[in-house]
Amino acid sequence: MEYHFDVPVSTEKIRKLHVGDIIYVTGKIFTARDEAHHIMLEKDKDNLAFNPSEMALFHCGPLMKKENGKWKAVSAGPTTSSRMEIFEDKFMEKYGINIIIGKGGMGERTEKALQKYGGVYTAYTGGAGALAADRVEDVPAVYWLDELGMPEAVWIFKVKEFGPLVVAMDSHGKSIYK
Repeated sequence: MEYHFDVPVSTEKIRKLHVGDIIYVTGKIFTARDEAHHIMLEKDKDNLAFNPSEMALFHCGPLMKKENGKWKAVSAGPTTSSRMEIFEDKFMEKYGINIIIGKGGMGERTEKALQKYGGVYTAYTGGAGALAADRVEDVPAVYWLDELGMPEAVWIFKVKEFGPLVVAMDSHGKSIYK
């Protein structure tokens, strides 16, 4: 099945998804790699300058450039998600994330968290960073750029019809990686 969602998406809708479904998301997504996960888990969620629970999480270290004083995504392909396995269950619990976008799959801890909290891990095609960047309409904010550098910073992207995202791990314990 194919679904088109505006984020945030209710857990009820997410729980209706199954491995193999295709989704497209419109709204805000945020990038977070290893260092961003680490920082965000240490911070009080009420003191963050943005609300991750209202967005989809994208494992991505984008290539960005500034044009006329505004950031623009040049390439925004997914990074290998397995590196975030040690964080993701705690991250989902703390921030209520229910859509994760990445590549390569995740492990047992994330699989259990997807079931417990009602989430999906979706796969975006590796090597298609320019295609992903074309779906980024705006970059309203960036956090920790000076501290972490471009790929590790948290970028907030406003996207339209971002996808196709293949549901690779669902909230029912199914995974294409098994």
